[in-house]
Amino acid sequence: MLNSEKNVAQSFYEETTIEEGFFILKFNNESDDSQVFVREVNASFIQFHFCIKGSASFSFNEGNYVLPLREENSLLLYNPERDLPLHITVPPHSWVLSVLFPIKKFHSLFSSEANYITFLSDENKDRKYYKDAAISPSMAIVLNQLMNYNLHPSVKPLYFKGKTYELLSLYFNRPADADVEQCPFLVDEENVAKIKKAKQLIIQRMAEPPTLKELSEEINLPLNRLKEGFKQIYGDSVFSFLFDYKMEVARQLLATGSYNVNEVGLKVGYSTSSHFIAAFRKKFGTTPKKFLMGLTN
Repeated sequence: MLNSEKNVAQSFYEETTIEEGFFILKFNNESDDSQVFVREVNASFIQFHFCIKGSASFSFNEGNYVLPLREENSLLLYNPERDLPLHITVPPHSWVLSVLFPIKKFHSLFSSEANYITFLSDENKDRKYYKDAAISPSMAIVLNQLMNYNLHPSVKPLYFKGKTYELLSLYFNRPADADVEQCPFLVDEENVAKIKKAKQLIIQRMAEPPTLKELSEEINLPLNRLKEGFKQIYGDSVFSFLFDYKMEVARQLLATGSYNVNEVGLKVGYSTSSHFIAAFRKKFGTTPKKFLMGLTN
């Protein structure tokens, strides 16, 4: 974790790199003058801004558009169509903490399939996202801990990372009985749940998978919505996804040394060894037998 500090206005600005592409920015203006800070932020980032004390304002489009941020309030900004460089004015005796997060990494907080998640409908694909909200008491505690820490330098990286994830989890917290996705971009939550169920079903029955029509009927989702939604979430068609999954299972089973080629083929749904060998070669560029020989060597 890297740390940089601007030695102006009584250490007004401090930037901490939690990990690659993940930044914490702290603005602590205890002077009697307003301070202005400018930083490039490209369109791949989602921005969270928290005003802990005082106030702040964000300027866009060469000052033609200004967003205020009041004490005990937060601001979320994201625009996939254009960069949103940071141009913040912090009045005297004001504290602001900002989190800059890559959108792909942000999605990973909400789904184990993070590498494949996109906006789940065409109308939301290029959607800007803006939200202002109050800072909860539990968030305020974490924010003050991040602003006022007294730690040995060796544990600061771990502390900052843990507290930032805690802050984001509190930001998106909902009542325990709300069985929905927390990510604000996954707007069609009911259909997302159905498509995830479809994935679970084909994995459970990979040796004898249902047809697409049977699958759509079982999850109660029209066939076209199933196909479109599955590709949007997992980046592939249903049966291409299943093929890759079956081949990975086969590779892992072979690697254990507990099963021969025919047994593995049957376990992943191939009634003849020749079909399994052809599929394995298509995926990995080698036969199951040669794969096993490579492990032995």
